Amino acid sequence: MPAPVTRFAPSPTGLLHLGHAYSALVASRFGDGYILRIDDIDHTRCRPEFTEQIYRDLEFLGLPWRGEPVFQSHRLAAYADALASLRARDLVYPCYLTRAELAEVLSAPQEAPVATDRAIPAAEAERRSEAGKSPAWRLRTDRALDLVGDLTWTDIAAKAEAGRHRPVNMSAHGDVVLARRDIGTSYHLSVVVDDSLDGVTLVTRGADLENCTHVHRLLQALLDLPSPAYFHHDLVRDAAGSRLAKRHDSESIQQLRKAGQSANDIAASLPPVPESLRFGVDF
Repeated sequence: MPAPVTRFAPSPTGLLHLGHAYSALVASRFGDGYILRIDDIDHTRCRPEFTEQIYRDLEFLGLPWRGEPVFQSHRLAAYADALASLRARDLVYPCYLTRAELAEVLSAPQEAPVATDRAIPAAEAERRSEAGKSPAWRLRTDRALDLVGDLTWTDIAAKAEAGRHRPVNMSAHGDVVLARRDIGTSYHLSVVVDDSLDGVTLVTRGADLENCTHVHRLLQALLDLPSPAYFHHDLVRDAAGSRLAKRHDSESIQQLRKAGQSANDIAASLPPVPESLRFGVDF
């Protein structure tokens, strides 16, 4: 069985911490090396010095990547083409809500997230458009689901063969944003386009992103893109049991290096990596 094509896709918005190191280790262990993709679409937060530090940290950890790194910022045209395809089929709509209006809509008691194009009158949306306000673009989820029918995604961590094919469930997502007004794309849209362009056959990422897989599988079907298998690994947590995060100033790989820890010391502090893939998915 050929080795799966995996990827590690950090955002250069801060320093790598132990959680990132574990994600890179899993991607490296499951694949024959891994593709390094720099998720730098958010120009409001990404900084080149963090990209350079990502390279240094991965080299220090002994986790070399395959080929040259790829950058999301170089693929904006591909994301725009994907969005245009969805627009041409009326599968997305513009959302002109302000942050305050959106917060009010989402905080209202309801059984499921609402379609925000009905939150303000059409005349007001047109006025905002004519005034030059850029919209976010949201998926018409109900229409999309009607179009593609029942979908599943492959979970290679399922504990039984029957549980490997997980049904797509969009009930918690509503009409997800596919293009932010400030950057013209989103994590959801860019990641499915990227995984297709990079030939990824196994997505390895943290368990906190498992719910996103339902959105990604739906987009793959709408855009006629291949669907990789998925492995969502456990999260690395601190002594208090909280997940590590850049925004919480979690201790970085750079700080651990300066404190004298070796790559082996850091690896020993991480959870064990599963030895093999379950049930031998054909990649």
